[in-house]
Amino acid sequence: MQIQGHYELQFEPVRDAFAALFDDPQERGAALCIQIGGESVIDLWAGTADKDASQAWHTDTIANLFSCTKTFTAVTALQLVGEGKLSLDVPVAHYWPAFAAAGKERVTLRHLLSHRAGLPALRQQLPAEALYDWQVMVDALAAEAPWWTPGTAHGYAAITYGWLVGELIRLADGRGPGESIGARVARPLGLDFHVGLDDQEFHRVAHIARGKGNSGDDASRRLLQVTMREPEALSTKAFTNPPSILTSTNKPEWRRMQQPAANGHGNARSLAGFYSGLLDGRLLEPELLEELTREHSIGQDLTLLTATRFGLGCMLDQPYVANATFGLGPKAFGHPGAGGSIGFADPERDVAFGFVTNTLGPYILMDPRVQRLSAVLASCL
Repeated sequence: MQIQGHYELQFEPVRDAFAALFDDPQERGAALCIQIGGESVIDLWAGTADKDASQAWHTDTIANLFSCTKTFTAVTALQLVGEGKLSLDVPVAHYWPAFAAAGKERVTLRHLLSHRAGLPALRQQLPAEALYDWQVMVDALAAEAPWWTPGTAHGYAAITYGWLVGELIRLADGRGPGESIGARVARPLGLDFHVGLDDQEFHRVAHIARGKGNSGDDASRRLLQVTMREPEALSTKAFTNPPSILTSTNKPEWRRMQQPAANGHGNARSLAGFYSGLLDGRLLEPELLEELTREHSIGQDLTLLTATRFGLGCMLDQPYVANATFGLGPKAFGHPGAGGSIGFADPERDVAFGFVTNTLGPYILMDPRVQRLSAVLASCL
């Protein structure tokens, strides 16, 4: 496999570990960018980007980054908090009156960002096309009753997070959440990152496909069993209502929509650049960065059925939990995306890390490919 890009000699073992990913014949395409102190020490890509494995992954290839998007969204919301247009602890209904229905009058933006609002799923089954209708989705969530008393537990809002936080951003900023993220986060840092992709960019997007024959770890197997056997369970509804959530990744209407939980498109460079921008203070004031990265939720996740630990819209390291450590320092924070893409930062080492793949693994939290790369990186530092 020909590895493109550049790396500093000190990090040659990381380059070799990246190349070793392609020893697996199922590995299609991937990119890796690591910045230290804001400088790129590794910027690599390899493999194929299209459905038929005939088109090479290029320097400007982008991919759906799934839940890596969530932290971009949280930072945008926190910027609006810093400007006084939103507040972490004022009820959501202050900005969005309809949201007060069904026992949600005390739910706050802090609850939404830390997955404590009790709204990871909708009970009433929606048609597939509802996924692409912003108003239908926000109206359904405004009417929904929480699955638990808000603030008393946490359960990952895999996709509902995008409408919940996105609607607050829209109301406070007066434009679509993807437009806000572009204007406030991506463009100021020069990131090739998009929530709501223009049609003329589609030719650059890697086709996403699942790897086969790997059942994942205990956490992923447990979640799969529930979603297959218990159609009314919270976990099942979170990923299958609307039923198009898991099958839309490569569709034009998915790429176009502004769903800031899951449909950000970018590359490894944009992930590393984003986390560098958090580490060097270009995106958030120190007190808001402290809120972002402070522990808000820890323990058994009612959606993912595994131990999770969250700040505000980012996952925090769990050094002693095998499927939940980034593999560097205990203060690391970031967000994995479904199937293996990830962005994270280790503030103690001033490291910003971005990895993107179009070969989806079956893991719920951390993908072992990333953990291997991170372990080799740690040995080089």
